[in-house]
Amino acid sequence: MNKKIFSGVQPTGNLHLGNYLGAIKNFVELHNDHHNNCVFCVVDLHAITVKQDPKELRNNIRETVATFIACGINPNKSIIFNQSAVGAHAEAAWILSCVARMGWLNRMTQFKEKAGKDKEKASIGLYSYPVLMAADILLYDTTHVPVGDDQKQHLELCRDIAKKFNTDFEVENFLQIPEPLIQKEFSRIMSLKDASKKMSKSELSDLSRINLTDNKDQIINKIKKAKTDTLPMPSNISELSTRIEAKNLMCIFSSLTNSSLEKTLEMFSGKNFSEFKDNLSEVLINKIYPISLEIKKLIDDKSYLDKILQEGSEKANLTASKKINKIREIVGFL
Repeated sequence: MNKKIFSGVQPTGNLHLGNYLGAIKNFVELHNDHHNNCVFCVVDLHAITVKQDPKELRNNIRETVATFIACGINPNKSIIFNQSAVGAHAEAAWILSCVARMGWLNRMTQFKEKAGKDKEKASIGLYSYPVLMAADILLYDTTHVPVGDDQKQHLELCRDIAKKFNTDFEVENFLQIPEPLIQKEFSRIMSLKDASKKMSKSELSDLSRINLTDNKDQIINKIKKAKTDTLPMPSNISELSTRIEAKNLMCIFSSLTNSSLEKTLEMFSGKNFSEFKDNLSEVLINKIYPISLEIKKLIDDKSYLDKILQEGSEKANLTASKKINKIREIVGFL
């Protein structure tokens, strides 16, 4: 069976190394392996579950598309589009929300984390977000979804919704039950200032992350200031478990060089952090700086990015409209 891949990225702006190594690098590999069977969606409907500045959101949508292309996704070989441009996503989300059960959504831990203590003030959209995610996936007969640890629970919900729809309406295998594609190594890149926290745009200090738009000097400075300990570089895997800052930096190096953690340990065992950081900065500049230059170039060409989105939404709509029309018929709409 040919794999059909669907993945979405929120247009939050300022994508960083954690986004690249945790998701986008994997997208590029999937895109290269599964030409014409990958759908990459800029999930702007998901973005508005929290208040957005409209002008900033439009810019962030374009920046996300620019990042996809700069990282190596060819819009002629994969579909790149923004979710709100294909009306079937919102319609399917409503129909599937009538199939999903409150108990299932109440178990979603990410809502509890994002809503915080005062969940009464959170939007309904933030609560029902996983149902929209299910609609995104199921409209394209997706067989495989690349997910990180934080989205595994949402994909399980998607599978439950698909099974219940198929059972309730006696349409066996109508909604494809998707499988997760879990990146086992280096899927979570941590903050450069506090390796107990995930690298994030929301952390106040810009020194905590490598942005995909950083220049050479910014990359060198951030790695130089990245938190480490006073001991020499570790020599084995078991030692790494107690030295989280060292582990994070070594995971970044290993992922960028497509090496195992063991090989990286072998290369730098017992050496000073300063020597390792010089090597890490060089690797980052070789990989990230060209992406940074390309993102900035593409962002300046809004008409090109809008053309990619227009063409992508037309392709996506061909598939999504067929599926939603069948869903309408199955449900009993005229």
